[in-house]
Amino acid sequence: MRVRIALAGMALAMASADAAEMISEPLAQMQGLDKITARVSQFNAPVGQTVRFGKLSVIVRECRRSPPEERPENAAFVEIYEDRPGEARERLFSGWMFSSSPALSALEHAVYDVNLLACRPASGALPPPAPAAPAAPASPPGRSRGNAPR
Repeated sequence: MRVRIALAGMALAMASADAAEMISEPLAQMQGLDKITARVSQFNAPVGQTVRFGKLSVIVRECRRSPPEERPENAAFVEIYEDRPGEARERLFSGWMFSSSPALSALEHAVYDVNLLACRPASGALPPPAPAAPAAPASPPGRSRGNAPR
């Protein structure tokens, strides 16, 4: 099964490469899901650097995107390891991920899902999360929000 998925991924990558030259970018925008807490997080993974997501170490080796005039596609070669205290580091995933087809080549793990969202220039990094906006004041009871009296 994994061989078929790998072959499908290679075919997709070659088809994309034939259509146009992919543009290498230094930053992968990734998304991770912790299935225990149901928390979805987006994080940046610079190419060649290790980024932590939960107990996982994510290393993006290559990140490419299609030119603007082509159909949008992002592809990244990703290695994902699980770090357990007192045990050897275990490689869980090594292969290409595609933003347009996250299920084509995905991390299979009981606790975590990780997928590629986009390949970006270094200036396209995710901004830090904005502070929560204050809640809008509730309207007084018995008053309508309309401008015309009834």
